[in-house]
Amino acid sequence: MVKDNEKNKITSNGMEKIVSLCKRRGFVFQGSEIYGGFAGTYDWGHLGVALKRNVTDAWNKAMQNHHNMTFLDSSIFTSGKVWEASGHVSGFSDPLVICNKCKEKFRADHLLESIGVKADEKLSELEINKIFDENRTKIKCPKCDNKDFGKVRATSLLATSNLGMLEETDGQVYLRGETAQGIYINYKNVLDTGFVSIPFGIAQIGKAFRNEISPRQFLFRKREFEQMEMQYFCHPNNAMDIYESWKSERMEYYKKMGINPKKLRFKPHENLVFYAKAACDIEYEFPFGWSELEGIHYRGDYDLTQHQKFSGRDMRFYDEETKEKYIPHIVETSVGVDRTILMILCDAYREDKLGEAERVVLKLPQKLAPVICAVSPLLKNKPELVEYANTKVYAPLKAEFGRVAWDDNGNIGKRYRRQDEIGTPFCIVVDFDTLTDNSVTVRDRDTGEQTRIKIEELKNYIKERIS
Repeated sequence: MVKDNEKNKITSNGMEKIVSLCKRRGFVFQGSEIYGGFAGTYDWGHLGVALKRNVTDAWNKAMQNHHNMTFLDSSIFTSGKVWEASGHVSGFSDPLVICNKCKEKFRADHLLESIGVKADEKLSELEINKIFDENRTKIKCPKCDNKDFGKVRATSLLATSNLGMLEETDGQVYLRGETAQGIYINYKNVLDTGFVSIPFGIAQIGKAFRNEISPRQFLFRKREFEQMEMQYFCHPNNAMDIYESWKSERMEYYKKMGINPKKLRFKPHENLVFYAKAACDIEYEFPFGWSELEGIHYRGDYDLTQHQKFSGRDMRFYDEETKEKYIPHIVETSVGVDRTILMILCDAYREDKLGEAERVVLKLPQKLAPVICAVSPLLKNKPELVEYANTKVYAPLKAEFGRVAWDDNGNIGKRYRRQDEIGTPFCIVVDFDTLTDNSVTVRDRDTGEQTRIKIEELKNYIKERIS
């Protein structure tokens, strides 16, 4: 049994433990690692791919529960005018400052945060330069301890590309900085298909790219990441109620997922951008502190109005019943896949004692676990056990659940420890008694309890516990 002193030990050096576990067990690897690594990029390993798929499937299912929800997969490359209209070309930037000694680049607001000075990311270049100048004597370079920095400059977050740029007259091409713009420019296309009418939503999962100055905190801030976004188009009179409804729904989503509710909170935006009517974040308490998990915003009609202005296309909706013509208002929910997975890993990580043995275990919600169960013959050098485990247990469970592993490496204790770190809810062992009574031992990840289950009852036993 697990002792009562079980605790989540990831507050002090927690990120190091998470990063180590992810590499050791094949969840996530550093991008371009054999060439020294490439900052802000990560490669998903076998278990990471499975966990990622479960996370996106859960989000998709939550969105599909709405009868007036549609789905989109827009292109990564778009016309440069899309980003001009959205304001990203002129106003999508981070405050860059360079150490004059080691020439390392840093975000000025992060350096200010390190000495306890708050600098809102929405501040202008002039405003953050003023704050930085007032605190120059206190700020040290994290790399060389120097205090000599250059001027703070606003640096565009849009990642550029040479795609198709063969002529000097070709426009600038960008990798998309967010997935939302693909939804806005297709809003009329979706509406004109006739499947939905106002109010309705468009949901999308896709890659986005940002020219981050200092990507940090592992999966939390990356240069290439994946977003799960939903834009809800509605009448202006109903938009605030819809905004409040989505706030409640999205918070409830994480609680149902199994995330510790004490580590979740709403944080209203103190300084709204000029077009926003209301905005808040759902924050999670990561090992490095409370930080944004998901943004929920009531954006007004700014986005569609801008694209109407720059494209010349009419973005208004005509209501045949009321004869009213208007540009819909938009309520947005936006969350990163990578950031969600980091939250899940942090929330699930435990160090406890099972009997007298210490262990590391990922107590992942069973529906999200990359492996539902692992099947093991007690001894891998006994053909009769291997044959039975493979044909009578592993193959039927694999066909039923898909996410089933075969594990015959090392003794049973080592297999249990390995599966605990992976987050596998159940380990199934075929022993010599199995050959006579057609029963197997099922070991529970969280409690360590072992139960004998008949082969014919095994599928239902697992189904009941993961439902």
